[in-house]
Amino acid sequence: MAERGLVALRRRLHALAEPSGAETRTAAFIAARLRACRPALVLEGLGGHGVAAAWDAPAGTAGPVVVLRAELDAVAVPETIALPHASRTGGIAHKCGHDGHMAMLLGVARRLAKVPPPQGRLVLLFQPAEETGAGAAAVAADPRLRALGPDWLFALHNLPGYAEGSVLTRPGAFAAGSAGLRISLRGRSAHAAQPDRGRSPDLAVSELIMALVTLPPRAAAARELVTVTHARLGEPAFGVAPAQAEVLATLRADDDRALATLRRRAAAAARAIARRHGLACSLSWEEVFPVVWNDPTATALVRRAAREAGLRPARPRESAFRWSEDFGALANLGRGALFGLGAGRRHPGLHAERYDFNDALLPTGVDLLYRLARLALQEPPAGARPSRTR
Repeated sequence: MAERGLVALRRRLHALAEPSGAETRTAAFIAARLRACRPALVLEGLGGHGVAAAWDAPAGTAGPVVVLRAELDAVAVPETIALPHASRTGGIAHKCGHDGHMAMLLGVARRLAKVPPPQGRLVLLFQPAEETGAGAAAVAADPRLRALGPDWLFALHNLPGYAEGSVLTRPGAFAAGSAGLRISLRGRSAHAAQPDRGRSPDLAVSELIMALVTLPPRAAAARELVTVTHARLGEPAFGVAPAQAEVLATLRADDDRALATLRRRAAAAARAIARRHGLACSLSWEEVFPVVWNDPTATALVRRAAREAGLRPARPRESAFRWSEDFGALANLGRGALFGLGAGRRHPGLHAERYDFNDALLPTGVDLLYRLARLALQEPPAGARPSRTR
């Protein structure tokens, strides 16, 4: 596909932007264009609105199953910059670059229509609901994807702040795991002039916020983090000592066991504070992302493909990125690696209102992903996944 065709395709996807779990038009658009590339099979409705297409080697030449993944969903950030391809969905836009990632995979599909895999099977997966952390787990649990028997799984993400075209990867923890904790407290309301006749959660909220943000031990500050993202006490009023409160916090760690421990401690702290103040307490966990753990052999394949494509492999500045990505749930099906593609040192950041995908990356990404897939297809089936040791 010519560069001009890739840009036009990416911009059509940008205009289609849909939120996590509601990617119906985007999925239909993707499925139609995949079928035009004559795959051996197309699967729809994977884990929600996921779409996958597979190309087989001629005459069923034996080899591994390689999966390349892109994301279907957009984020809840409004389109505030004047773009001819602006999002047609109010309050939702592709401010994370998933439109570019999808266009790259469709570029790979166009190549596969002309030259099938030399051996094995190559699967292009378009995953729903990455932004909420629900999509990869749902797709990984779908028996139709599991039946494909993935050996190697790869995904890229454009990364503003890094040199354009640089390839960022490392073995081990690549992106932190995270979990959203919603804490609801309930007491008893009273007149603001007689707060002693009620049971307000006010002191509990202030105590809870301090307890949460100080949970990570100082020695682990670089690896564990708790961020309070929202707090609400009652409703806006001057005459009522409120009965209800809600606190939201995001917990992060670059080790799944450390994150599990952090979650237990946060839940225990919330319940203890509620009991101390005589309040009812309910907890829920939302938007849970596992740590993205890169397999060393898969990471080496990424670096080799980058060099073959004339790109510069580099290690990220962070030992593990603080942001989360749900690819870890898919990578657990075989051996996998998530890697970054630098979008430019001065390019607007991900989820920023001024962000739009850097179209100059499209042909680079297609070539890199295609080369990576062909290298992985030459590897033996992945077999058992090694343990996650540091």
